[in-house]
Amino acid sequence: MADKINPQTKLMRAVLGLLCLFLVHSTLAQEQDSNDSLTDSLGNEAPTNVKNPKKAIYLSLMFPGAGQVYNEKVWKLPLLYSGVSAAVYFLNFNNRRYKEFIIALDIVREGTETNPFPNLNEDAIIRNVNYWRRNRDAMYMVFGAIYALGAVDAFVDAHLSGFDVSDDLTFKLEPSMEPLLANNNAIGLSLKIKF
Repeated sequence: MADKINPQTKLMRAVLGLLCLFLVHSTLAQEQDSNDSLTDSLGNEAPTNVKNPKKAIYLSLMFPGAGQVYNEKVWKLPLLYSGVSAAVYFLNFNNRRYKEFIIALDIVREGTETNPFPNLNEDAIIRNVNYWRRNRDAMYMVFGAIYALGAVDAFVDAHLSGFDVSDDLTFKLEPSMEPLLANNNAIGLSLKIKF
């Protein structure tokens, strides 16, 4: 019995193994990407920090957090993996409780052993089975939402990687005088945007 490995443990080992493989691969691929030059639609050389959104979402869907590593936003990994870990923990917890009440329901229906929950009758055990199954299924959806959110974050971050955020972005409201017909002038305000 001690040799039997929990399915969640197998999943976490596989995830960690894939993460190690990805980190090695991304380090080697980053050297190759730094040598490639990107050009825009006019043929001008684009900034080197621009990331490919398709590659970011593909990597993130292939392995959670890979898109963030590709976008060089490694600080997001602890947030993503703490969400994934919490979802896996609560999924495992709810699944264990669900299985306990399924076993208890079988025992109560057979009547061969004593009820493991003496304060609960068959109807209460059925309600608990349904409750813990609903919670477990909800955690699958939470896990999927966190997975999808990581992919969307990587995609959007890659799109915005070439966005210019400099100190020269300003709005100015100034008085202005514009000539009209002949000797008439129009007085007003002008909004100047500098970027």
